[in-house]
Amino acid sequence: MKPPGILNSSSPAVLTLLGLLLTAGAQAPQGQQPDAPYFEAREQLSEYHGPGRDDPIPGDLTEIRIGYFGPSDPADPVAGDLWLAAQTAIEEINAAGGYEGLPFRLLPAWSADPWGSGIRQVTQLVYHDQVWALIGSIDGPSTHLAEQVVAKARLTLINPGSTDKTVNLANVPWMFSCLPGEHLIVPALVDELLQGSLHRSYVLISGIDHDSRVFTEALLQELGRRGSSPRLHLQFSARAPGSFDTLSAIQDETVSAVIVAADPFESAQIVRYLSSLFQGQLFGGPSFGRGPFLQRAGTAAEGAIFPLPASIRQPSRFSEEFQRLHGRLPDFATLQTYDAVHLLAQAIRAAGLNRARIRDAVREGIPWYGVNGEINWDPTGQNRRPPILHRIRDGQIEALALQTGTTE
Repeated sequence: MKPPGILNSSSPAVLTLLGLLLTAGAQAPQGQQPDAPYFEAREQLSEYHGPGRDDPIPGDLTEIRIGYFGPSDPADPVAGDLWLAAQTAIEEINAAGGYEGLPFRLLPAWSADPWGSGIRQVTQLVYHDQVWALIGSIDGPSTHLAEQVVAKARLTLINPGSTDKTVNLANVPWMFSCLPGEHLIVPALVDELLQGSLHRSYVLISGIDHDSRVFTEALLQELGRRGSSPRLHLQFSARAPGSFDTLSAIQDETVSAVIVAADPFESAQIVRYLSSLFQGQLFGGPSFGRGPFLQRAGTAAEGAIFPLPASIRQPSRFSEEFQRLHGRLPDFATLQTYDAVHLLAQAIRAAGLNRARIRDAVREGIPWYGVNGEINWDPTGQNRRPPILHRIRDGQIEALALQTGTTE
């Protein structure tokens, strides 16, 4: 094993690593407080005061259309289960009478290139198909895209799958996010990492996709605010030559913890690779709670600690039925999609067929409780529900508080 800090500088991956080490030192000095914001968006209620609440109700409807911006293929490895959950919710709502006897119907739109043909499909849903609201999407970039459309169309958008806090900081009053953002998720993770100074020497491995970068930025800011920083920060992309070789820098007995902030697939690859190199404590982001990660990481993820953006107390009837039908439990994003459809249908029933009033009903109908926990919007329309730390044990996720004997 090479001495700590000695790397082969001829490797392109190592050159990238050295650049990251230099930029890691550019964080705010330890103990220095960041400048106070000129405008604190989360303290300002994002409201809609424009026209539309007196628009007449169409008289020739045969169904109530809801747009769905996400893959509608149950076999999709990232979001197939989310579509199954949304469809199940619609079936339940219609079995209970729909909207005054009219059935609800999900109209999906998606593209492998959301910013290309995907945006055209969302526009088609909103302006041609005349949906009453939109469910979407599965990650930060595609949710940002849909937000641009609904902001102009004055249409409610409920985001069930992204924790990107910047989505709601755009202050679009039609935008609601069911999952808590990184500003709530990251502190819980850092609390555990720094508890009792157990992990003075830790390494951060992050992905290069949008959501991983947003999460990593929030994580580094929170660590800096508390006077801490990783010993190494390695950026990882499975498609980049030498990325796995770079991870060998973690072969150091003085490193006590590793944080992995990447998407579910790359997180699983990283964790499996590290299993033969590192025996310390493993921490992860919310992607550790996704089904694709748990399935691919296997026993390599045993003992990993991560914040789960849910407050599940006991298995729901939906979870049990989903497992019976599909052979697996739904993850938090699947549960949240199921909840989002039910929440929206309840708002439509309460408000009637009027886009502006549907938005009002979504905003005012809180707190709302579903299978993934409480929904309670902050002023920007993001759920303020705190995450709960979980640990992977015997291939299952369990609340850390239940294992340690503390209260949640």
